[in-house]
Amino acid sequence: MGWRPLVAPVLIVHAIAADIDLAGVAALAFTSAAGVRAFADAAPRRDLPVFAVGGATAEAARAAGFAHVLASKGDVEALAEVIAAARPSLVLAPTALEPAADLPALLAARGVKARSVVLYETVPARPTPSADIDAVLVHSPRAARIIAELIAPDMAARLSAFAISEAAASPLRALPFARIVIAPFPDEASLLHLLEG
Repeated sequence: MGWRPLVAPVLIVHAIAADIDLAGVAALAFTSAAGVRAFADAAPRRDLPVFAVGGATAEAARAAGFAHVLASKGDVEALAEVIAAARPSLVLAPTALEPAADLPALLAARGVKARSVVLYETVPARPTPSADIDAVLVHSPRAARIIAELIAPDMAARLSAFAISEAAASPLRALPFARIVIAPFPDEASLLHLLEG
């Protein structure tokens, strides 16, 4: 796309040890690639069907050795709809210590039994912003809050911010970014397509 990427995560993933109870579990639900990796590191089983939010998470599940993966298009609400349509008897959702959404609650509201297991947390990395950047990609509201703390107003004024959702864009609005653009769908492909415009 003609951009030179600078990889500077503002959040770092740390695993959290947990007992994973798979008794009666009919399917797994992943809301992030970090959840896939945390589960794959902690549990040897790869035979359960997987529901994943978006293509990137689905690809991470396939790379981890899961053969039966169904991806939703969109956010956790869309994932809950896909799972509810399949009606599994019990869903286990590996999750972060501070999840962006409560998937088991969304599933319960749709009549699907689910529980979560906390397998990782994200902690701020706080990299030093490079003076050479022209744009920033924002994948979550929590990352946006950290970015808003790291970037000075004069730097924001010459940057474009591309956000995966309105929720991810909201914390940035306190700064005078040259422009804030929101992906039409909350997935990685839609976010990256913004760079073409």
